[in-house]
Amino acid sequence: MKKRIIILGSIVLAVIVLWSAAWLVGANLIRQNIEAQAQADGVTEPRLTCGGLGVSGFPFRYDVDCETAEIAMGDIVLDVPGVRASIRVYAPTHLLASALGPLQLTDSFTGTRNSVAWSALEASVRINDWRIARASISGKDLVWSDTLMGETLIAQSPLAEVHLFDIPEQHDPERGVAALAGYALADNVSHPGITLSNTRAEVQLEATGLPDDVRNWGDPQILPFIQQAGGALKIVSIHATDADSVLDANGALKLDPQGMLDGAIAIKSTGVAERVGTLLAEPWRTLVFGNAAADGSYSNQLIFRAGGVFSGLVPIASTPPLF
Repeated sequence: MKKRIIILGSIVLAVIVLWSAAWLVGANLIRQNIEAQAQADGVTEPRLTCGGLGVSGFPFRYDVDCETAEIAMGDIVLDVPGVRASIRVYAPTHLLASALGPLQLTDSFTGTRNSVAWSALEASVRINDWRIARASISGKDLVWSDTLMGETLIAQSPLAEVHLFDIPEQHDPERGVAALAGYALADNVSHPGITLSNTRAEVQLEATGLPDDVRNWGDPQILPFIQQAGGALKIVSIHATDADSVLDANGALKLDPQGMLDGAIAIKSTGVAERVGTLLAEPWRTLVFGNAAADGSYSNQLIFRAGGVFSGLVPIASTPPLF
């Protein structure tokens, strides 16, 4: 009996030692990969630098804490007081993350400095067979301010969230393509600059022709891949309202063989053209929103074709090729 107990104890001890060693190896790999991001060029891929980096959570989680995180991409630099990401060892394809605020955004090209504060900012990403099964980010008590000269409120909302969902029936493993549905909500938005208050905005999108392996999303040839797969961005619905205004939009955009945007977006509104009068002068306001009908509503269609943007038949802008 005593011998059996010794054997059992030895097995348990061996399992603990092996598990601990495996966890330490995993923690070291995570640390090395994050530290390697500090060597990125910040142009072709973002450069992430952590003022302090810690990996904890033994034995069943990996909790990664990045203090005073700086993310640089081109002329834009984001400074975040702290970011935490967690993965459970028994569910390695499900990532949970949160961040401390406020975020500071600096654009050295335009010279702008913005701040975004929140009481809670959380994200969740779940991968299935290297496809996004679901990805969500939610923020509470968001306050966006211009901090270049003092602090000027731009907009605020007590709740904003974005969700992505896999569309299983549109997955084609033979062609290696997948599709995602997107939903975004901003509730009770206030924007003093255009006198918005108590505004609710909802956006529903569908993106098709995406690579079905998220590891390929960083490929420089991803846009030609989407074009050749017949992918498109479908704007199922954009619906925004406040006490005096309504905005609705829908449409679809894709890429032609030259990498130009091709498609159309229909816009219907009431009270919006008058609201943005100070920001969008004539004739641009009419070219975007259209002419007023007898009931005070506006409707228009923006057409994207061969590198041009048209309001009906009138060319109003040009767009560069995306690849």
